Amino acid sequence: MPTLQQLASVLRSKNAGPFQITLDVLFADGATWQRVLDAGVLTPQAVAALYGVDAAQVSIIPFGRVHAIKVTVPRTTGSRGSGSAFDRDVYGAQQHGLLGGIECADPP
Repeated sequence: MPTLQQLASVLRSKNAGPFQITLDVLFADGATWQRVLDAGVLTPQAVAALYGVDAAQVSIIPFGRVHAIKVTVPRTTGSRGSGSAFDRDVYGAQQHGLLGGIECADPP
């Protein structure tokens, strides 16, 4: 089964304010974007399990016009926020790796 990393044209992360990270998943075409949505592999529960956060705090928004999915999760550095002591990724730019490993079944 291909992974999200293999299906996406762009997979990146960045700060969405001091206490959240946004993960952007962009696809080259609508068919691949729809395939991932139809597979149902990007759920708040699945993302929460990967990032060790509460599923109620995970936001997943598909954008059909640009073949993208935006996932927002709380920073796992707790209540300290971006740039605080012991923060290892001030810009949130290295957080997308876990998402890339999600497997997406081939369509029937």
